[in-house]
Amino acid sequence: MAERPHSVPAGQANPLLSLPFEPSIEGLGPEYWDVVEAARFPRTTLRFRNDVLLEQLGIEPSAVANAHLEAAYGGFEARQPLLALRYHGYQFGTYNPFLGDGRGFLYGQLRDRHGLLQDLGTKGSGTTPWSRGGDGRLTLKGGVREVIASEALQRLGVTTSRTLCLLETGEALYRGDEPSPTRSSVMVRMARTHLRFGTCERLLHRRRPDLLERLLRHVVAVYYPAIAAAHPIDTRPGAGSDAASGNAEPQLLAFYGELVERVARLAAEWMAAGFTHGVLNTDNMSLAGESFDYGPFAFLERWDPGFTAAYFDHSGLYAYGQQPLICHHNLRLLQEPLAMLLPRAELEARLERFAPSYDTHYRLCLLRRLGLVAARAELPDPVLPTLQLLAAWPVGYGSFFSGLAAHVASHGLPAGPEDLVPFLPGAPEPPRSEWLAWRDTWWSWSHCADSAGAGEAGMGDGGSVAARLQRWNLPETPIRPVIERIWEAIDQHDDWQPFHTWLAGT
Repeated sequence: MAERPHSVPAGQANPLLSLPFEPSIEGLGPEYWDVVEAARFPRTTLRFRNDVLLEQLGIEPSAVANAHLEAAYGGFEARQPLLALRYHGYQFGTYNPFLGDGRGFLYGQLRDRHGLLQDLGTKGSGTTPWSRGGDGRLTLKGGVREVIASEALQRLGVTTSRTLCLLETGEALYRGDEPSPTRSSVMVRMARTHLRFGTCERLLHRRRPDLLERLLRHVVAVYYPAIAAAHPIDTRPGAGSDAASGNAEPQLLAFYGELVERVARLAAEWMAAGFTHGVLNTDNMSLAGESFDYGPFAFLERWDPGFTAAYFDHSGLYAYGQQPLICHHNLRLLQEPLAMLLPRAELEARLERFAPSYDTHYRLCLLRRLGLVAARAELPDPVLPTLQLLAAWPVGYGSFFSGLAAHVASHGLPAGPEDLVPFLPGAPEPPRSEWLAWRDTWWSWSHCADSAGAGEAGMGDGGSVAARLQRWNLPETPIRPVIERIWEAIDQHDDWQPFHTWLAGT
């Protein structure tokens, strides 16, 4: 992921200006968005490019110069229209009808190599009708943080948006929560969709079930094609065009049920990753069930269910351990607009899928971080002993898993449980009872998992515990001190090497 020098050969056209964008959200009509103009910046300097995403979009990275990215996503050459999406949302429990894209917009939508429609959305690209007095800009530190968050989560197996590129834009910004003036940036995010729970909530506020049904049919057709195929809607004249007639009801109920399961799995992925989003407002919840929009996020420094990421979360509403409950609550809030079209009892019945989906997926995610696969039912489950050890042993949450990975990589699997010794140099001795309970359980599972191979669904990328430990853990978790170390080098010395070195390690 490190920045590479790309110069523009004489006469070479910019391939980013002729991409086959699709007017997908644009085709819904102007009730859902506003056409906006991008800001003009003093200069643009590419600071990060994601060649993996370029390849996913069917673009040969070697054909894309750094200057091409600067022209397309800093100068916004030859791309119209740019759309600021409209939505509302519950923010820390209070409904806000004055939201919408306030410092970014939908740049365009196009298919990737797998045929999936992807959004390219900006952050920090200027004011819109929804800026609410803000300057529409993104600090460079905020952009650096989002790159780190999205790449770390991708490596940890979280269903996440990713960053296509980050450009420094040459303006001085003033912020109350950062030393000012500070540097500015524009970030381009690739996400499955920027349609949110709050997109639906806005249509309830406006009492427009017709617009809600149009939106949801679009979401199902694009992001839930299996449901669209299993529950086709009869659109012939006289068949009924609204969900109240029952024509679309089976499809939309199936959509809500699948969304419940996707969000439950996402919450499980966050929890296993030790990640705290920080602002789980309904306008930050995707209708595709994908994690996105990383503001005051933080990774756990040590196991603490009460850990908060946002300095303004005084009540701990969005604390690490609250995230599954908040996601469940936000799904229930989504029932309010959906009830304009669907029976409340049927929606509530589908919400009951959340807990079993969460429990099953959390167990899978934690097992793979431990290098394990599903094995014999008679073995004690390793999840509870792992959490009990992490709660009792004052060590870094991410360091526990990376330390285990490094130990197994260096020494191999221990022949017997007594051969596994505490593997975090400099850490205090673990409490004996919790250590022995975890050690013996993990050893039993690790030997069973190694002989079982990697055939379990969602678990394998190789046949060994060592391979799985390397695959599902980061060498260094980007906890706050790590991010501050990376940022200090940039801020004080314009030294980007620690940033690119950390990314290379993912």
